[in-house]
Amino acid sequence: MKRQHSHEFAETYTGLLAQGLDEETDLATLRVYLQKLSDDELMDHLLPRLKKEELDRFFDLIGICLRRHLTEEEYHRLFLRDWPEGPRQI
Repeated sequence: MKRQHSHEFAETYTGLLAQGLDEETDLATLRVYLQKLSDDELMDHLLPRLKKEELDRFFDLIGICLRRHLTEEEYHRLFLRDWPEGPRQI
């Protein structure tokens, strides 16, 4: 089965992981952190431990960023991965 999502960047990035140095490093670091955070094994351990307030903060931040920076078409195509003809295979 082909995957619907990819996390190649975290697997291949060899640059510095830091925050506050410069925008390029900040963006690369955030990308690595988010890809590592979404790992199924980590999520199995972390999610059950989050309090409701923490979950609400995650949902709020993600929702704000998606609404502010993606068009509706981009939201469906890139985030939800749904298309009229069904999910695209990567």
